Amino acid sequence: MATKKIEAIIRPEKFDDVKKALTDVGIIGMSVYDLKGRGRGAGMKVYGRTGSYTIDLLPRKCVVIILSEENVDATVNAIKAAAYTGEKGDGMIFVYPVDDVIRISTNERGKSAIMYQGDIDTRKK
Repeated sequence: MATKKIEAIIRPEKFDDVKKALTDVGIIGMSVYDLKGRGRGAGMKVYGRTGSYTIDLLPRKCVVIILSEENVDATVNAIKAAAYTGEKGDGMIFVYPVDDVIRISTNERGKSAIMYQGDIDTRKK
């Protein structure tokens, strides 16, 4: 069974919606970090008392998930639905191959290393 890595860069205000949507489909393990970035947009111009300036690196959240290949579509669909606002800057989702996964505490490898009690894989049994 192939393993994949999903990186979803989303608006920070949509994070709670995305986290809930992932939990609802059975994604338990994830890593999240804050970042700043820009995409196709040129940012926004802000006007203040001292003049104007452009903010071209906007705050974003990155959600990282390692999962079985069979669960990629359900996970991507959950992220897309929860992160969608219909405006520019909703984010991007990247899917990468993962060669191996090793859980340090138990030395489990592969699929068993990424499974959690009650997660998307164990719900299928």
